[in-house]
Amino acid sequence: MSEHQASTGNGTGTAVTGAGSAEDQRTAVGEGAQTLTTRQGHPVVDNQNVRTVGSRGPTTLENYHFLEKISHFDRERTPERVVHARGAGAHGTFEAYGTVGDEPIAKYTRAKLFNTKGKETPVFVRFSSVIHGGHSPETLRDPRGFATKFYTEDGNWDLVGNNLKVFFIRDAMKFPDMVHSLKPDPVTNRQDGGRIFDFMSHHPEALQMITFLFSPWGIPANYREMEGSGVNTYKWVNAAGEAQLIKYHWVPQQGVRNLTQPEAEAIQAKDFNHATGDLYDNIKAGNFPKWELCVQMMPDGEHNELPFDPLDDTKIWPEDQFPYLPVGMMTLNKNPENYFAEVEQVAFGTGVLVDGLDFSDDKMLQGRTFSYSDTQRYRVGANYLQLPINAPKKHVATNQRDGQMTYHVDTAPGQNPHVNYEPSRLNGLSESAPAGKEHEPAYEARLVRQKLERHGDIDFQQAGDRYRRHTDREKDDLINNLADNLKGADKSVQDKMVELFTKCDADYGRRVREGIDKAMAEKAGMNGHGHAEVGVRSAGTQKPSMA
Repeated sequence: MSEHQASTGNGTGTAVTGAGSAEDQRTAVGEGAQTLTTRQGHPVVDNQNVRTVGSRGPTTLENYHFLEKISHFDRERTPERVVHARGAGAHGTFEAYGTVGDEPIAKYTRAKLFNTKGKETPVFVRFSSVIHGGHSPETLRDPRGFATKFYTEDGNWDLVGNNLKVFFIRDAMKFPDMVHSLKPDPVTNRQDGGRIFDFMSHHPEALQMITFLFSPWGIPANYREMEGSGVNTYKWVNAAGEAQLIKYHWVPQQGVRNLTQPEAEAIQAKDFNHATGDLYDNIKAGNFPKWELCVQMMPDGEHNELPFDPLDDTKIWPEDQFPYLPVGMMTLNKNPENYFAEVEQVAFGTGVLVDGLDFSDDKMLQGRTFSYSDTQRYRVGANYLQLPINAPKKHVATNQRDGQMTYHVDTAPGQNPHVNYEPSRLNGLSESAPAGKEHEPAYEARLVRQKLERHGDIDFQQAGDRYRRHTDREKDDLINNLADNLKGADKSVQDKMVELFTKCDADYGRRVREGIDKAMAEKAGMNGHGHAEVGVRSAGTQKPSMA
């Protein structure tokens, strides 16, 4: 092998010889200069799907490429959150109805926070925007996070979701790619509609989220008048170990209100903290906002009779088939005493469940369950659960020791301090008695990398239904925002997105095509009259985009 071949790569697949460097460019057989690899140099054959037991899951732990990818993604920013950096929060209480709909709730779940009418559980809620930084305007187009920490008698339960009922993707493998496409360009540091839709054009399942996000639903008027949803599918488990599939929804008792792009720009011209201020000022004045927690429920199973998979987080469960069933009321009645200590240091995770609540095999949920808590251990520290805002309001006794910023040891009264392991005959910690029969889902499937089987037409059907449900005002705003974001995109991306929107609804595709053509003509006309194209418009003429 020549010195040139050894340093530049020849694709022969021969054993690597000689000294290399951290930026060695040698390639293996079948690789090119742009072949995707892991950080270990392993060529990536499938970057679309995690490895699962059957196409529906569950996900297995030996997904090395995914674990490397998501673990690195969790550490891309410090100390600001990678996503959900801009936030506001408040304390309150959740009061249980003791029923789900008109039935005793214990029939479906043994979770104690729900089981008694009038039972109150302390909560802390953090509202947020997703993509933009910690000091970004709250008028920007962006999904809003809606994360609730319940300090229950059985420990913490975190219900982590957003203001919309769906998400962009249904496989956690794509989460870092999705966020990268929505974040600013790594060269120009500007958010770019061309990049966003280049990615989304490869994922028809994103169409319903896009149809929400680029309409006024993408800019809630404030946090008080905003819906919330758990988005992912969870399970409830009763005392007999029987499970139900569950979707969670927060219904604001103040009503729902959203902003068009011009309305948002008018607010931003005067106040870029309007949503934080609105929440704080209303609670301070005693105008406590309330949300009713409702669930949609169906028996555990694959439900092949449905055109969509109930584990697909890009799909809505139709309310006429799966009605909203009220289970309790949340009231926010106390502002934080210190923003950093509470709102910034509060840490949520989708894996934080109490007995009676359980995971489904939703592939996005299982990816988030690793990623969210992993992020908090990196961002806040290994002992983040010892901080007052994150600590459960109950007894804690563990064998976890040391780590950065340890300020107390989780020992129990009378525990032998020499024993930090289990089991032990020397007065150490012992296991709890079970609260009910273990839920034991059964699987008989091959371990594969595959998409959910129910996709295709249903991706377009639900997005088309969402478009048709929009009011004329919402449709007009949607088309204007999409056209403005797509006008600078590559023509192949424009054409593909128009094709996808047309599959959702013919009128939808036609109006987007006309909107793009009009926006491009106006852009060309301005340039033709000697006006230079600039990247940032003057105040009052901000781009109607997510940027």
